[in-house]
Amino acid sequence: MGNQTNFERIEKTARTRQIILKTVTYLLLGIWAVMVLFPFYWMILTSVKSYSVYNSEYIPSFFTLSPTLQNYADAFTAVPLACYFLNTLVFTLVTTAVMLAVITLAAFAFSRLEFRGKNLVFTLFLALMMIPTELVIITNYATITSWGLRNSFPGLILPSVTSVFYIYLLRENFAQIPDELYYAAKVDGTSDLKYLLRVMIPICRPTLITVTILKVIECWNSYVWPRLITDDASYFLVSNGIQEIRENGFGRENIPAMMAAVVVISVPLIVLFLIFRRKVMEGVSRGGTKG
Repeated sequence: MGNQTNFERIEKTARTRQIILKTVTYLLLGIWAVMVLFPFYWMILTSVKSYSVYNSEYIPSFFTLSPTLQNYADAFTAVPLACYFLNTLVFTLVTTAVMLAVITLAAFAFSRLEFRGKNLVFTLFLALMMIPTELVIITNYATITSWGLRNSFPGLILPSVTSVFYIYLLRENFAQIPDELYYAAKVDGTSDLKYLLRVMIPICRPTLITVTILKVIECWNSYVWPRLITDDASYFLVSNGIQEIRENGFGRENIPAMMAAVVVISVPLIVLFLIFRRKVMEGVSRGGTKG
């Protein structure tokens, strides 16, 4: 009887500790969520305030009783925001498509094909990740300028069509596929390209989806390179178009209109991530799993 009482006491204590631990965990997660989401809330709140209401607030208000969508209409009329969207869409789709082809073929070569010096070449390839980004930008700028590709889509796209990290990530996924499948396919007379398209790519689809989404986000948010290589507004992307909006559109004082433009630019990425968030997590977890 005494042993049963002690067991119940221990079980009750463990249950209490578990409840306290979960409570503290969810409390900390809730605080962190508020810290992360508050800037987005403030951005949206500011975007629906009129210019006069925003300037009349000596103490910032956390809500508004007279929301307006006029700022969103101004975002498309004060500057050619629709043109910036179209440029960004072309840049993102073409860059992502070309990059996927390049990294898939490179990852397949490093993971499955045998050629002299493969490990050395791959090691040197990974060493490129140690080169500072600023140095690469300078080299790319000198190259693109010498080719006469400034203020052009090829000049925007070419420096972004490959990624050492994505090749490494995809190569690790390809390496997890058993060699027996490859040997069996070769016995059946399957070419390397057909094996890649029909076996390896379908198996590694979650990682490819993850890479695609991450590359889309990277292209959409690209700022330094487009700002450096283009000074013609006809080739501005939404990221560096924001600076044009501030300087020649709404002006530096019209913060609500600026926030409306930022909301419009941010929504596609937020929606994309919310739709494919499970695929992103699945692809990242697969990339870090061996065997």
